[in-house]
Amino acid sequence: MLHLIAIKMDEKKLKHLEFIQQIITRMNTNSFLLKGWTVTLVAAIFALAAKDANQKYFIVSYLPIPIFWYLDAFFLSQERKFRKLYDVVRLKAVIDFSMDTSLCNEPTNSVAKTFFSKTIFIFYSILVIITTLIIINIFLCS
Repeated sequence: MLHLIAIKMDEKKLKHLEFIQQIITRMNTNSFLLKGWTVTLVAAIFALAAKDANQKYFIVSYLPIPIFWYLDAFFLSQERKFRKLYDVVRLKAVIDFSMDTSLCNEPTNSVAKTFFSKTIFIFYSILVIITTLIIINIFLCS
């Protein structure tokens, strides 16, 4: 009987960990898609601006970068919180299927800290630098 209870607890824990892992995967996918959409939108704005030959449109290419940068930081922050929750649940004896990440709020998991994390900061700052260089080149050549 005790053996059956232990098996049932292991099944519940495994299912709970699967739920958390699915959320982590979804956050990771969202982050990946945001990076793709950012590059696509900036390139599309450049294409439209070049077609119309209006230099003022090039400045608009900066608009999606901070918006998607913030969203990407938010998703990475949530992903980190769920990774921490995964570790908490992994060590738990009693499984309650809670998805509350408030216990996992650490300073390193905040959106502000994540905003300047290496992976996100490097990607978006390179995008800002490339956008700036293209705009400077366009203004100097015209």
